[in-house]
Amino acid sequence: MKNLICYDKSRTDLEQVPKIFMKPDFALDDSLTFNSVLPWSHFNTAGGKGNRDAASSKLLQEKLSHYLDIVEVNIAHQISLRSEAFFHAMTSQHELQDYLKKTSQAVKMLRDKIAQIDKVMCEGSLHILRLALTRNNCVKVYNKLKLMATVHQTQPTVQVLLSTSEFVGALDLIATTQEVLQQELQGIHSFRHLGSQLCELEKLIDKMMIAEFSTYSHSDLNRPLEDDCQVLEEERLVSLVFGLLKQRKLNFLEIYGEKMIITAKNIIKQCVINKVSQIEEIDTDVVVKLADQMRMLNFPQWFELLKDIFSKFTIFLQRVKATLNIIHSVVLSVLDKNQRTRELEEISQQKNAAKDNTLDTEVAYLIHEGMFISDAFTEGELTPVAVDTTSQRNASPNSEPCSSDSVSEPECTTDSSSSKEQTASSAIPGGVDILVSEDMRLTDSELGKLANNIQELLYSASDICHDRAVKFLMSRAKDGFLEKLNSMEFITLSRLMETFILDTEQICGRKSMSLLGALQSQANKFVNRFHEERKTKLSLLLDNERWKQADVPAEFQDLVDSISDGKIALPEKKSGATEERKPAEVLIVEGQQYAVVGTVLLLIRIILEYCQCVDNIPSVTTDMLTRLSDLLKYFNSRSCQLVLGAGALQVVGLKTITTKNLALSSRCLQLIVHYIPVIRAHFEARLPPKQYSMLRHFDHITKDYHDHIAEISAKLVAIMDSLFDKLLSKYEVKAPVPSACFRNICKQMTKMHEAIFDLLPEEQTQMLFLRINASYKLHLKKQLSHLNVINDGGPQNGLVTADVAFYTGNLQALKGLKDLDLNMAEIWEQKR
Repeated sequence: MKNLICYDKSRTDLEQVPKIFMKPDFALDDSLTFNSVLPWSHFNTAGGKGNRDAASSKLLQEKLSHYLDIVEVNIAHQISLRSEAFFHAMTSQHELQDYLKKTSQAVKMLRDKIAQIDKVMCEGSLHILRLALTRNNCVKVYNKLKLMATVHQTQPTVQVLLSTSEFVGALDLIATTQEVLQQELQGIHSFRHLGSQLCELEKLIDKMMIAEFSTYSHSDLNRPLEDDCQVLEEERLVSLVFGLLKQRKLNFLEIYGEKMIITAKNIIKQCVINKVSQIEEIDTDVVVKLADQMRMLNFPQWFELLKDIFSKFTIFLQRVKATLNIIHSVVLSVLDKNQRTRELEEISQQKNAAKDNTLDTEVAYLIHEGMFISDAFTEGELTPVAVDTTSQRNASPNSEPCSSDSVSEPECTTDSSSSKEQTASSAIPGGVDILVSEDMRLTDSELGKLANNIQELLYSASDICHDRAVKFLMSRAKDGFLEKLNSMEFITLSRLMETFILDTEQICGRKSMSLLGALQSQANKFVNRFHEERKTKLSLLLDNERWKQADVPAEFQDLVDSISDGKIALPEKKSGATEERKPAEVLIVEGQQYAVVGTVLLLIRIILEYCQCVDNIPSVTTDMLTRLSDLLKYFNSRSCQLVLGAGALQVVGLKTITTKNLALSSRCLQLIVHYIPVIRAHFEARLPPKQYSMLRHFDHITKDYHDHIAEISAKLVAIMDSLFDKLLSKYEVKAPVPSACFRNICKQMTKMHEAIFDLLPEEQTQMLFLRINASYKLHLKKQLSHLNVINDGGPQNGLVTADVAFYTGNLQALKGLKDLDLNMAEIWEQKR
């Protein structure tokens, strides 16, 4: 109770102190706070108010002193309330000093014990570790000296290898030594010039290999051209190619290509010399130039010479292909090795990663003399791992094993004649085993490009032979020799050239175009003459055609029958039997009758002559297709001018173009359209796939012919349409029935039917009369609408119905039109 009273009293006293003194941020250096605590008005002594201001200042000082007393009293009261806690803290300070003294003594004793343990147990062990590290360093120095001794023997060993043309072995040894110098003997003063010396030696080897390959190419390509196509010194070739690939000298194919060009020239020259020397009529003293001597040969002699040249070129290409196949196999072996090496490296990396994760590193953080103590333990474990990898690269059958008293096996050195790289044996076609070096770090894209270049070189060999043959051909053609050949000689020459082109294509895998182009150029002249003769013949036939139905001789019937049997060729004439057979009125084609004019019969024969020419000279297939297309287009356009355009009135003096002329023209066009797919198939079977686009000419021709046929049909309908317009415009609905108008219409319809029925098939006749009937209904409907006659059952309606019935009956009475659906109800206007 007493404490409570004291607390209330202290609280009441503290409430007398202004709140500003209790703020946490109370500071007199703040001007506002200072002015609030010490107002300036209490210190102003100016103007006669000095006594009052002095009293006020004194009062302020007493007030602040009172506030201070209140605070001090409260502080003393609070201290008195916590006096026991202060005395307890002082006592605890003495006890803490006693505890620290005991702890210091315990630490001192522990340090003495640790020093004794270090002296007894650790110093000896650490000395053993230091000795182990020293021993390992000595072994490394010994092995380093052995490696230096081996490297010192590199240059003499390289000279020995080069003396036996072991370029690959020498290059491997140089590469191994350079890698050892960079990785393991870096900074050795005695070897400071060895790296540059090896580089110069490597450049010398590059030049030696290129010169050796050039010599080999010359020897291989200039052997006697017999039937033997074996590769010359295959092992030597394989060794050279491997060395060039190892040094990335990928331009060696250019050397081989240059040798091929020289050899091809020499082949032709030697063949001409041999042939001319056999001809006694040629005086080589008078005719000095070899080309002039060659031009003095007649066709049989020149043909035999050309055949001999083609034969020699074929053997030459077979040899080139065999050699390039060996080079290609070497490149593919290196490519395969690269891929397998990458796979092995990936597997090795995975295994090494797994081993790294299992290493014991428990004491790796205790350091002794600047080295992890754990290195002394783990070096014996890590070094064999490195040895497994390095020894596989460096060890050779002649290398000496490392010292057996070593704690850990350091890297073994290579013997002077060994290669550093892993090798894998592979077989080249021909039975030669090769070793693929691991350090042939050509990329897959480079090797793939090189393989493609090898194939391109084979193509180039074929092109070279063809180009030389073209020059030989053109040299003989300077005096117009080839243009004077008859058809059989040209066909014989063409077949020989085509055979050579096919042989080279089979050898090299691609058709060369230069010789084919020269043959095509000569064949074009033959085709031009062939085409102009037949086009002129067709033009004369059309200009004299009167467009009347012609009888069909038996030989033409036999012609189309042979086509139906799948033989597109001119049939052999039958003696006696054909002359006794009478001509037929129509041509029978696969069961259908075609009424034709004489020009079309001859056109079919001309078309077969084009097809047969293609069989005899396949090289003119594309040109002949173009010419035949031109011939068919000419027939279509010229017949259109003569019939639809009425040109025949002036050309042959026809009085008029009748419906019969139109129908006969349409049927002739249909016969040609029937044979266009057969002709297309014949050419398609003889065209290369890349030229199938030329077949679109037949599609265009077919479309043109169909359009022409449709125009003829439209012309026939237009003839009747004008007739209906003329007659029905005067039609009046009145007796008698049938009216004169409808009698006249039926008469004209009968004439039209008689003119075309024997010429056109029944289906076409029906379709034509349906279109004519539609025109008739349109004009009749228009006239009835004009006369205001409707379908109301009245008298006028009855008269019209009777006339229509008369028209329908007469039309359906015509042959082939009985079942024609005329649908005459359409003539009436629909009721609104």
